[in-house]
Amino acid sequence: MLQQSNLIVLGIIIANVLVSMKGFDDYAFLDKYKFQVSRIKGGEKVRLFTSGFLHVDWMHLILNMYVLYVFADFVANILGNNSFLIIYFGSLLAGSFYSLSYHKDEPYYSAVGASGAVSGIVYSSILLFPDMQLLLFFAIPIPGYVFGVGYLLYSIYGMKKQLGNVGHAAHLGGAIGGFALTLLLKPILFSINTTFVILLAIPILLLLFFGDKLKKF
Repeated sequence: MLQQSNLIVLGIIIANVLVSMKGFDDYAFLDKYKFQVSRIKGGEKVRLFTSGFLHVDWMHLILNMYVLYVFADFVANILGNNSFLIIYFGSLLAGSFYSLSYHKDEPYYSAVGASGAVSGIVYSSILLFPDMQLLLFFAIPIPGYVFGVGYLLYSIYGMKKQLGNVGHAAHLGGAIGGFALTLLLKPILFSINTTFVILLAIPILLLLFFGDKLKKF
């Protein structure tokens, strides 16, 4: 029998699959609910949320859902199901709001995907288990905290250089959301994982204080 946490994760995955499939077959539906700066600033705030359940294709969907499946139980089993849901949806919105802030002068910028929410869950897992071993390129083991810092730095660089068809701002915002919400929900991490909290916080603080300068260079 599936554990309750697995059922909750499964429900989120099924919701993503069903909504994304609808978007695959119905462009009007995709266009109505995707993230788009001009529409959101025009009052369609629901797009900040609904865009997190849409994906551009099967590969995009499968990758996000696989990563969610791998990391979700780390968070749900330690913090509980309610906290898992708070981190998931809080990170989704954090990714959307950060994207909106970063791309506010690009009215036609649009995006879809659960990457912000998934990034938040990954970052939460790393905070809870900083010494977890992750496989880089499916072969090279690296500690979780090294991955976390590298991921943030790559996202910052990707935003600046606009690398690929990837919503780096949503990834980054979601990671920040997962980081902050996990510490709020389990503040004991400040004392038991102090070094790792500081390491993961440094690039976030640099971004928050100097992020407005990214587009100037």
